[in-house]
Amino acid sequence: MAGPKVRRALVVNGVSVEPGERRRVEIPVGGLPTQTPLALPVEIVRGVEPGPRVWVSAALHGDEVNGVEIVRAILNELDPKQMCGAVIAVPIVNVFGFINQSRYLPDRRDLNRSFPGSKKGSLAGRLARLFLDEIVGCCTHGIDLHTAAVGRYNFPHVRGDLSDAPTRQILEAFGADVMMDAAPPRGSLRQTAARKKIPIVLFEGGEALRFDRPVVEVGLAGTKRVLEALGVTTFKDAGEPGARRESSQTSWVRARRAGILRVEVESGAFVKKGQRLGTVGDAFDTSTAPLKAPFDGIVLSHVTHPLVHQGEAMFHVAKLGE
Repeated sequence: MAGPKVRRALVVNGVSVEPGERRRVEIPVGGLPTQTPLALPVEIVRGVEPGPRVWVSAALHGDEVNGVEIVRAILNELDPKQMCGAVIAVPIVNVFGFINQSRYLPDRRDLNRSFPGSKKGSLAGRLARLFLDEIVGCCTHGIDLHTAAVGRYNFPHVRGDLSDAPTRQILEAFGADVMMDAAPPRGSLRQTAARKKIPIVLFEGGEALRFDRPVVEVGLAGTKRVLEALGVTTFKDAGEPGARRESSQTSWVRARRAGILRVEVESGAFVKKGQRLGTVGDAFDTSTAPLKAPFDGIVLSHVTHPLVHQGEAMFHVAKLGE
């Protein structure tokens, strides 16, 4: 699999990046009530030869920091003299949420439910539109890096539309242990990219506000393998891909009562139908309710905080294909 050989000018926020050049650009996104200006940090590494243009983005949700570390690490290994095409790296998309250590924008909107956005819309809509125009509009492919929300842990996996051949190719190249065949949520970056016929791989792994070294290593290796598969560059240590098991069906196991969660099976574990994943009980352990797997599969996500309410999602289980 090789990407298209794009030759047109590469311009981000009015800054032209020439072949063999590395440029850092800060795109103004507004400011704080203190009048402190904020900018979207972008680094563009353009190869000496034409090729595909891939954006790598992180912290679309401001508290998802594993991707920030992945972007930093991949940039340290890129040499424009050894590249075809370009990598447009955006380590912190939601700068407002990032400085507040929050998933959301200050108005509580979710940036990843605000695409394609509007230049005259909400703060989230304006930032979404800016990212779409300045970053996505330059690119032929995308890699979007995520983690779980606060209080949850995600087993490293990728998501995308496996019925779309170009998307399947880059998901397979990423080489995660699990590939989720999932429709994009309404208003997400992935949905907007799909409408523009831009293949995108969404990586999920780890938990919010915490660097998880094994997760970072999986995400970094997968990003390298995608760039290699597209013909952008080569790496010395991209590693071997994972099992690439496919799943198109998942189910949330929810608490039937409020109480204290005691986890018995963590994310990444293979489970059998009816297997106990954990229990929810009281402080004296005199009354407990078991949480059981709905089918054979793998645990994709689990709650990390022990205090839960009735109906709260505790475990996310994926049924694996043959």
